[in-house]
Amino acid sequence: MRKDRFWNFMTYLASSVNLITLLAIALFVFGKGYRLLKPDLIVENFESQGFVADFYEGTLPCSCEAPISFSEGTYYSSKWGIALSDAVDLLGKTTIRVEYVAEDSPFHSLRDKGISFAPIEMKADYEIIRIAFETDSTALSKQGAANMITALDANDTIREIEFRTRGGGVRGSILTTLILMGLTLVMALPIGIGAAIYLTEYAPANRATRGLRTLIETLTGVPSIIYGLMGLAVFVPITVKLTSATGGNLISGSMTMAVILLPVIIRTTEESLKMVPSDIRSASLALGANKTQTTFKVVLPSAVSGILTSILLAIGRIIGESAALVFAIGTTIKDDISLTGKSTSLAVHIWAMMTDEPANIELSATIAIIIIAIVVILNLFIKIITAAFLKRRLVGVL
Repeated sequence: MRKDRFWNFMTYLASSVNLITLLAIALFVFGKGYRLLKPDLIVENFESQGFVADFYEGTLPCSCEAPISFSEGTYYSSKWGIALSDAVDLLGKTTIRVEYVAEDSPFHSLRDKGISFAPIEMKADYEIIRIAFETDSTALSKQGAANMITALDANDTIREIEFRTRGGGVRGSILTTLILMGLTLVMALPIGIGAAIYLTEYAPANRATRGLRTLIETLTGVPSIIYGLMGLAVFVPITVKLTSATGGNLISGSMTMAVILLPVIIRTTEESLKMVPSDIRSASLALGANKTQTTFKVVLPSAVSGILTSILLAIGRIIGESAALVFAIGTTIKDDISLTGKSTSLAVHIWAMMTDEPANIELSATIAIIIIAIVVILNLFIKIITAAFLKRRLVGVL
């Protein structure tokens, strides 16, 4: 009796430690990342376009009175017709955001000092980095919007303006993750499920089959970074030779992830097939069905819930993998996604943010929240599909 109580206590203790650890991780992630969790983060590009401009010769201040009232924290220069506010960009860094530009403001027509020298229009939501004056010190974004507006009101001429469009979004990384997920599952599922069917239903129970199962189980424990090296040494050269790729790409990354997932899919599907009672197989054969018909029309549908679980595990592994993809795809954060180009998944995006100086913990935590949300949504989606399939199958049996 005491022994049972001891082991029950140890079980509850271990479960409590796991639960507390998970809650602590969740609280840390949400506590650090909720501030940057905005719809703009998901739909905006990561890359921003920067400009350095000045005014055309003869441009004068407009003395534009504010036609609207601004909220607290927004500062307006009637001399130049522009309203600015202190803001936090999508990367979590402080910046000065353009809130409003008056119709007669000279900021509507700026001369690009880059290659084109074409007119540039300052727009709302642009971010100002600095404004350099002819006879005064430069106003910098780190000094705040109020200081920059004061400097604008105190000067009649502006020598140079540096500003940029918004950036810092994770749209490209989300698209990369979804494409990577789709390509990997298309490659891995047919092979993995087919191998599991063969090992369970057709392979003879001999030493070779047992050895094959042992190898598959061993591959499950291989560190993912070793798979990444394999992807860099094998799959990247293959895709470079056969496609327009010049390095790591989505195709090579998907092939690498497919190899990583095969042991998981095979073992999970195999266990699901083993859970189907042998009496069902015998009954099907007794009714005149052959081995193939029994396997694909009786056994496989009965194991569909376990197979969908293996798919869910595979999806979670794809979304959370980073070490292998650093080698197989690369670490370049891009907005224009192509199958033969470099890009980053959400997990690699976190890795890139954490290698910055200083590490961007806030944005990394926010991306982690997005990853958790995707996994939860896919989990619910698969459970709904499983329940609908089982219900339909039950109705068909009745």
